[in-house]
Amino acid sequence: MDLTVAVIAKECVPGKVKTRLSPPLTPEAAAALAQLSLSRTLNTLRLLRARHRVLVMDGTPNALDAAQFTVLPQAAGGLDERLAAICDAATGPLLIVGMDTPQLSTEHVAPLLRDWSSDAPRHEAWLGRATDGGFWALALLRPDGALLRGVPMSTDTTGAEQLARLAAAGLSVGMLPELRDMDHFSDALQIAAEIPGTDFAFAVDEASDLAKGEPLRAGVLR
Repeated sequence: MDLTVAVIAKECVPGKVKTRLSPPLTPEAAAALAQLSLSRTLNTLRLLRARHRVLVMDGTPNALDAAQFTVLPQAAGGLDERLAAICDAATGPLLIVGMDTPQLSTEHVAPLLRDWSSDAPRHEAWLGRATDGGFWALALLRPDGALLRGVPMSTDTTGAEQLARLAAAGLSVGMLPELRDMDHFSDALQIAAEIPGTDFAFAVDEASDLAKGEPLRAGVLR
């Protein structure tokens, strides 16, 4: 389908990414979880039927993460400006996803894909709210940066204010499932419990052992 999928992400450098995971994690363990979250997100989005995939990066991705994505630098300014710049650069339907929901699956965005694959889409926008009050995904049939500029980001009302902005513009908004962002280690533990048996769940177990000072088992964080 005529869809651009954009992931806004940050290079997973210890001490510069997911700093709220430390403590209890070391900066290195926090960065390792962030990297796994980003890689899982990108792998999921590679499965979508999309014409373009863009990784909008603060920093430099590794070769595996960059595969099948066009890598672009983030614009200057606050998060609202950086997201708005992605919208202004898009030439057709756009889905923007963050890097903090490693539990993301194709089923979470299936309602959007079904709607926009139809001859007469019901919704001009889709929003995925996050449990912390923000949002993990935003999709616009006709992207316009003005729909994001000035929306206060990283607050417990960001999702509600973004939804209100879309509604005030006269857009019909579909709602994607609410997901938990990985901001704190307690979030990582809850996300891991949602996706048991995965590489992320195993990595969280390893990180938890490290934080408790227990011997490290063979695994992702070695």
